[in-house]
Parts: sequence; C-alpha cells; structure tokens
Amino acid sequence: MTQIFLQGGPIMWPLLILSIVTATVVLERIAFMISVSLKRQNSSVEAILMAVESGEIAQALEIGRGSTDFVSRTLTYALEHRDKAFSAALLYTAAVELKRFNRGLAVLDTSITLAPLLGLLGTVTGMIHAFGLLGTQELSAPVAITGGIAQALIATAFGLGIAILSLIPFNFLNSRLEQARHEIEDAGTRLELLLQHPRGN
Repeated sequence: MTQIFLQGGPIMWPLLILSIVTATVVLERIAFMISVSLKRQNSSVEAILMAVESGEIAQALEIGRGSTDFVSRTLTYALEHRDKAFSAALLYTAAVELKRFNRGLAVLDTSITLAPLLGLLGTVTGMIHAFGLLGTQELSAPVAITGGIAQALIATAFGLGIAILSLIPFNFLNSRLEQARHEIEDAGTRLELLLQHPRGN
C-alpha cells in the first residue's frame, strides 16, 4: 500500500493531508450526532408545550431548564424572553443550536470539490512526465513511460476515493441539519401559537 502511495507522486501528500482532515471531521461529527441522539428528550418538548397550553409558564421553564434536548433548550430560551422579543429570541437560539449541526460541513464540502481536482492535477503532472520521457527516452524502455501514467491513475483514484467517502457523510449530516431545523421550527411555531392563544381564550 505504501509503495502504491509513493508511486502516486508528490501530489499524494496534499491528498493524504486532505484525507486525514476529512476523516477527523467525520469522526468528530459522528461523535456529535451520537451525543445529540443520547440527549434527545422528545417527551420534555411535549411537556413544555402542554405546560404552556395550561398556562403554567413557570413549570414549562423548569422542565426546559432540566432538559438536555436541543429543541427544549430553544423553547426555554424563547420563553425566558417572551415579554421582550419572543420571535427574535427564538430565531437567535435556533441559529445557535443549528450552528452546532452545521459545524464541519464546509470542510467536507471543500473535500468533495478539492480532492478530485488534486487528483486531476496529479493526472496532468503524471502525463506530462510520461510524455516528457517519451521525447527523451528510447521507445524500447516503456516502463519509464508507463510509470508516469500509473502515477496519474493512482492520484486520480485517491482523489475520487476521498470525494466519494466525503460525499456520504456530507449528505447524511445535511439531512440531520435539515431535520433539526424542521423540529425547531415546528416546536417554535406551536409554542408561539400557544402563547398567542392560551387555553380558555
């Protein structure tokens, strides 16, 4: 494996660094998603909404402050600022929570774009090297020429591999970001409606 890597030429080192950075981000994001899943408390969200519907704002705040769920944190912060700027508080805390889900996506997006380009650069330099040998070496020494072509193909394969392996977690993390956005917006809308039209009015 090491020999194949070294045959890819100098462009393989940037690809190696890119792959390490990408793998680090993916592992960190997986750990984050597992942590979020373990801390989810859908029941606390419903309990907050039910308490607000019954007019028990203090009870709703107590439930929210004791919850580790990101949707509950969002609702609690908005409730704490309901008398001043409820909508602005809801938008602010939603943005803070969603920023946690968005972290690392820019790196994966860059990897998806950059890795094939680096592989293509390796292809071009490898082919230049191969055709350069074609002009200076005897045609009876094809090994030197095919070595440059092999270098080009190895770099391309590594670049495409990094892009493909980055694309899968990128799409998954994007879907989780949109899911979190939808859950926050749905709960926030329900909370706002309950505050505007409490039970009995």
